[in-house]
Amino acid sequence: MAVEVCVKAATAAPNVLGDCPFCQRVLLTLEEKKVPYKTHLVNLSEKPQWFLEISPEGKVPVAKFDDKWVPDSDVIVGMIEEKFPEPSLISPPEVASVGSKIFWAFFTFLKSKDPSDGSEQALINELKALDEHLAGHGPFIAGEKITAVDLSLAPKLYHLEVALGHFKKWTVPESLTHLRGYTKLVFSRESFVKTNAAKEYVIAGWAPKVEA
Repeated sequence: MAVEVCVKAATAAPNVLGDCPFCQRVLLTLEEKKVPYKTHLVNLSEKPQWFLEISPEGKVPVAKFDDKWVPDSDVIVGMIEEKFPEPSLISPPEVASVGSKIFWAFFTFLKSKDPSDGSEQALINELKALDEHLAGHGPFIAGEKITAVDLSLAPKLYHLEVALGHFKKWTVPESLTHLRGYTKLVFSRESFVKTNAAKEYVIAGWAPKVEA
């Protein structure tokens, strides 16, 4: 029995998978566990009525378990783990929050119009902390095997790379070799390639926030 998941459709391309890192996290979890699933692409700029009935807040992802629709990627991933425990993707508690501040630091820097406001340095500090962690524990955050913390962080790092490359002509510093190796490793995984939004849709998704 396949799990049903509602995910974001691409901006201006309603039949193509869109650029939501939280949706990708859910799809990655299903792929890594080899759980059969069916995706429903939702056009978030014109939300259909059927979708608002199952997700009154109009947010994705939502997933269906036992005839009940469940919102929030944290909750969904937890339920997938519970219902399909093999292979386990549980991250050891001591690494569960590694990299958790990167997405907000990226967003702040992306929106920043003032080069002297410290937002770039704040992002570099977070990325440096991740690089140092990977230097001692890699290749993945919890060591030899991929776990939930990687599946949450990897889509956000992809958005960071694409959006900052496009809007700010910015790249992750060359000196962060462990982080660069990590992104290369994760982005090339079959599960990631299969669930990833094309770069132009990531750029289209961030454009309104950058221009705001």
